[in-house]
Amino acid sequence: MKKIFIASTIALTACLLLSPAGYGQEQQKLAQTGMKFLNVGTDARSASLGDAVTAFEGGASSMFYNPAGMSRLSNNANISFGQTQWIADIKHLHAAAAFAPLGGAYGVFGVTLQTVDYGDLQRTVRADNTQGFLDMGTFQPTALALGVSYARALSDRFSIGGSVKYVNQNLGDAAKAISYTYSDTTQQDTVFTRYVKVQNFREVAAFDFGVLYHTGYKSLTFGMAVRNFAKEIKFQDETFQLPLIFKIGLAMDALDFFDVDKEMHSLLVSVDATHPRDYPEQFNVGLEYSFMKMLALRGSYLFNNSEYNYSLGIGLQKSFGTYLLGLDYSYTPFKPFDPVHRFTFQFSL
Repeated sequence: MKKIFIASTIALTACLLLSPAGYGQEQQKLAQTGMKFLNVGTDARSASLGDAVTAFEGGASSMFYNPAGMSRLSNNANISFGQTQWIADIKHLHAAAAFAPLGGAYGVFGVTLQTVDYGDLQRTVRADNTQGFLDMGTFQPTALALGVSYARALSDRFSIGGSVKYVNQNLGDAAKAISYTYSDTTQQDTVFTRYVKVQNFREVAAFDFGVLYHTGYKSLTFGMAVRNFAKEIKFQDETFQLPLIFKIGLAMDALDFFDVDKEMHSLLVSVDATHPRDYPEQFNVGLEYSFMKMLALRGSYLFNNSEYNYSLGIGLQKSFGTYLLGLDYSYTPFKPFDPVHRFTFQFSL
């Protein structure tokens, strides 16, 4: 027990040091990070719970939120993949796979993949003509994050997990203006401008850390996670940081206080406090009712969120012997844009 307490204290200290507060960034910083796609929720179940899943135990999708959550994988393998129809016709695709060889005797290993399709965008440059710009054609920016994770339960209560991710974002080739002066026979100088293509590509290694602790009081679970920890990246003449985020969460089955059959009903309540690098702190509450471990109805409310305040979702899963199939959907209103729809399919064996 003493070793567990020491490990918990070290993990908590590390999380606090790696958070923005640990750097003394007490001033308000808004929109000061890049590669924001890393903070777009991928998993439909988690999104319908307002991403308040830091204290959840789960499968492969846990790697996107708290890698320690997959430490007690109940199957030999769990695979999930899905799509997020994001705002402005942007599409996010994700896939994750977690494996527990020898029944998890050596921990749980996992891999993740995130890609973003921004569609075709118009490229223009300013010009002294009637339109005020020159049409330079279209370009297709892309984003990618590829990660590997490891998690392990150190005791019947305490679990740890971590991920390392290769992240890159390609904003296409930009048109950079180069001006030069030409002197003719009349000694008059004429300034010409030509455009050359410059590749806007950036990449970095990022790290996620997480812990999960079963308190011993009924099903109450405590979790912490730090995501997107990385060095600064230089983009042309400017530097920026990844969207570092520190989260603390609690989760519990509210029906623990009632005499009900847990195989028939469960009412999971979760709360997350979020301390991000580039926007105000938030407090999210999620609720999931499950019937016969087959049908799940979900909802959440997000406090201090200027983009949207709630999400809703539904989930279905069915066991076929040693196999398990599941499908989750979430709906998030995102004014003034169209609602965000997410679909996730999972398979366990």
